[in-house]
Amino acid sequence: MLYAPPHFREDRADVLRQAIRDIALGTLVTTGEGGVQANHLPMLLGGETLQGHFARANPVCKDIKPDAQVLAIFLGPHFYTSPNWYPSKLETGKGVPTWNYITVHVRGRIALHEDEAWLTEHLAKLSNAHEAHLPNPWKPEDAPADYLASLKRAIVGFEIAITSIEGKWKLSQNRVPADIEGIRQALTAEGRSDLASLIPQ
Repeated sequence: MLYAPPHFREDRADVLRQAIRDIALGTLVTTGEGGVQANHLPMLLGGETLQGHFARANPVCKDIKPDAQVLAIFLGPHFYTSPNWYPSKLETGKGVPTWNYITVHVRGRIALHEDEAWLTEHLAKLSNAHEAHLPNPWKPEDAPADYLASLKRAIVGFEIAITSIEGKWKLSQNRVPADIEGIRQALTAEGRSDLASLIPQ
């Protein structure tokens, strides 16, 4: 279970799902005879599943059992937070460094896919998701058919049936309003307005 005190917990399903889509690259944690393994993989959220693929040469393909429980971790924006950014620290001396971050944990049961039709559809969805905003999007059919076929033989797809999604938005919500504003101002001054915009009002 993700440790998330109430002031850091994010439970809104639409926010959690959008974060998964935005972050896209997750760490998939699995267990098997080889012990605990972690792989960093792009994953697609669709309905109640996560899809992705492994390189066939990856030992996890042989190690993982069908229907095994897995954990996918999506780590979003994160940043070091200095106590010198807190007005309250200047007044009382009380304050220590911390790290702020956004993360989503997805748990579920995994199934592997080696069927060419499944892999073809998966790769099309994956490339479309990340190419759509480009002026000249790449499509799988842009590659030579035999070349693409050889690459598909070198991967194993997976689909995770989601059983739970948990989120933690640790953004100093436990600080007094003046300290929260101090963090926002410090990040802005460092040219990190993208992070400053994440700090709660």
